[in-house]
Amino acid sequence: MERSLNENDFIVSKTDLQGRITYVNKIFMDLAEYTEEELLGKPHSIIRHEGMPKIVFKLLWERIQAKEEIFAFVLNKTKNANSYWVFANVTPSLDKNGKLIGYYSVRRKPKESALNAIKPVYQLLLDAEKSGGMNASEKLLENFLNEKGVSYDELIIGLQK
Repeated sequence: MERSLNENDFIVSKTDLQGRITYVNKIFMDLAEYTEEELLGKPHSIIRHEGMPKIVFKLLWERIQAKEEIFAFVLNKTKNANSYWVFANVTPSLDKNGKLIGYYSVRRKPKESALNAIKPVYQLLLDAEKSGGMNASEKLLENFLNEKGVSYDELIIGLQK
């Protein structure tokens, strides 16, 4: 069963440098069907859905480890095998000296038109990963962006506008 956020809901979570959850808000827990105890200290990938292309997470990790923010449409799974889509903004958390100390993510409801546009792209990326691995998926994404004449950020942010 697919679940969804309400229009004004925001999911918030924080992780350490290894991606282990250090904070979740109530909306996250409710939507993901987990308790706080079940989430804290666990890898954020506990909610990773098999329908998500790995290349999106590779790009996400590269960007946040370089102290850059990133936006992405993400399909997540719940404890009870349900799913839900989010429009995610992930940013690095820095200490007062600019040292990376963790990651902060805020997710909200994606536009239906954005999901209609991104789902077929994600399916192509998944198919490429199954047949040719991460490199094939990455090349497909690069070609897709080049054909559209946009950067990854321009595509993702543009779809949500």
